[in-house]
Amino acid sequence: MFYDFPIKYHEPVFRPPSEGRSLLIQQTIGCSNNKCTYCNMYRSKTYKERNSVEVIEDIRKAAAYYRRFEMRPSKVFLCDGDALGAPTEDLYKSLLAIGEEFGDIRVGVYATAQNMLDKSEDELRYLKEAGLGIAYLGMESGCDKVLHMTVKGNSAQDMIDGSKKVMDAGMKLSVIAMLGLGGKKHTETHVAETARVLSEISPDYLSFLTTMAVEGTPYYRMVQRGFEMLTTKEILGEMHDILSGIKASREILLRINHVSNMYPIGGSLPQDQSTIIQQVKQWFVEAPEGTYPPKPSHM
Repeated sequence: MFYDFPIKYHEPVFRPPSEGRSLLIQQTIGCSNNKCTYCNMYRSKTYKERNSVEVIEDIRKAAAYYRRFEMRPSKVFLCDGDALGAPTEDLYKSLLAIGEEFGDIRVGVYATAQNMLDKSEDELRYLKEAGLGIAYLGMESGCDKVLHMTVKGNSAQDMIDGSKKVMDAGMKLSVIAMLGLGGKKHTETHVAETARVLSEISPDYLSFLTTMAVEGTPYYRMVQRGFEMLTTKEILGEMHDILSGIKASREILLRINHVSNMYPIGGSLPQDQSTIIQQVKQWFVEAPEGTYPPKPSHM
């Protein structure tokens, strides 16, 4: 179908696994932080907020294309790395255009804690009413030492405060945490604080990524200089202990389906929590000592 798709993307383009069948619209180019030591996703790009006219033109072109084939996207996802940081009025115009072309359709966006904090509660509600349904937050860790070490740009409390603002506005929130991000040195505090922060946020969705030392990143150079990463068994240990430490105040849907994870699993917390923990424990017992998670070919 997509052999002559009319949108010309500023590559590379990324989206969450759950947005795999979504129409991707680039509201921004790159990432406004672009300093996270482990990430190489946007290092080839200079951050830019796209002109509203260009974005809406992309939306109209995509809509005409779908109509030609009598099809409709299941969802729309606004790229790039933290499109919630775009000016509120620009986002509003994009959401209106999406609604005009596709009707009632869920729209998602990547966000940082800073994006969430920079928007007022009224602005977030304004965007929710215009059709913005879900924000994806790369929290990565609840440990301030790990967040500082990886130049994440926000504290754990920022993650909590920003998340609550978004959920209070009526949006769904999906939070991503990274297994092994603190290495052997910070594994205990990474686990304990990540479980604590996730408990306090109790997002609608939770997913895990496994930390990889991607060539060309500062994190990769840290590993070359002696920073100790976790083995597969230790990664499973972190997953087990974080899940054991989460005390959800409402239902959290767990989806461990990222390509970096060797062991996909999902369910509902707290309903399925004990079953999931038992499965992870079994994987931990079976995992060989001294082996490391394989790196996906594209990372």
